Amino acid sequence: MASTPPTEEAFLREVDEELRREQIQTMWQRYGRIALIAVGLLLAAFAAFLFWRAQTTKQAEAQSERMDAVIADIQAGRKTEAGKKIETVIAEGGPGYKATALFAKAALAIEKGDTKAAAALYAGIAADEDIAAPFRDLALIRQTLTEYDGLTPQQVIDRLRPLAVPGNAYFGTAGELTAIALLRANRGAEAGRLLAAVARDTNSPAPLRARAGRLATSLGADVGAVTADKD
Repeated sequence: MASTPPTEEAFLREVDEELRREQIQTMWQRYGRIALIAVGLLLAAFAAFLFWRAQTTKQAEAQSERMDAVIADIQAGRKTEAGKKIETVIAEGGPGYKATALFAKAALAIEKGDTKAAAALYAGIAADEDIAAPFRDLALIRQTLTEYDGLTPQQVIDRLRPLAVPGNAYFGTAGELTAIALLRANRGAEAGRLLAAVARDTNSPAPLRARAGRLATSLGADVGAVTADKD
């Protein structure tokens, strides 16, 4: 039985399919290797990201374990061992762990009576822009507390001015220290207004607000609305 000759539509479909195969083959020969290289690079980049993330997590865990060991040594009175581990964290840790280790080192210096070394450590933290601002601000307050008796009232006022403003995380402590300096400088009215602001600051600890409120009242300042837990 003779085969039925292809219709014009079927013939055109065969030609179209053949052209597509030729185009695909040509495109593969021209771009296929580039596509494989691009996919390979993407996979390599993703693998590198996964490796970096695993290494970062591993390093963070190691640093955390070192700091836990430091705290355990300090609590157990093993100051020499703690000091050695602190130096390792300072040398190898990230900015956060480094700052924590420096605070621990300063605390050990204060325990030994070396307030000069402690103040220098706090000053170093406060000036290190690689360390997060909350750490730097806390270090500035600690430095000021450590050196307080040797500073003039104006030095305290100038140093803590950026922190002794409502809205700052350390406004309560910085405000109280600044107010005491203002009193030493015979600027009682200013001290009273600042203490009243601290007393109204709901972000400050309740005992600090209560103390600030009592001092402000004794200086004749209008404390205004103080929270009910002031006692």
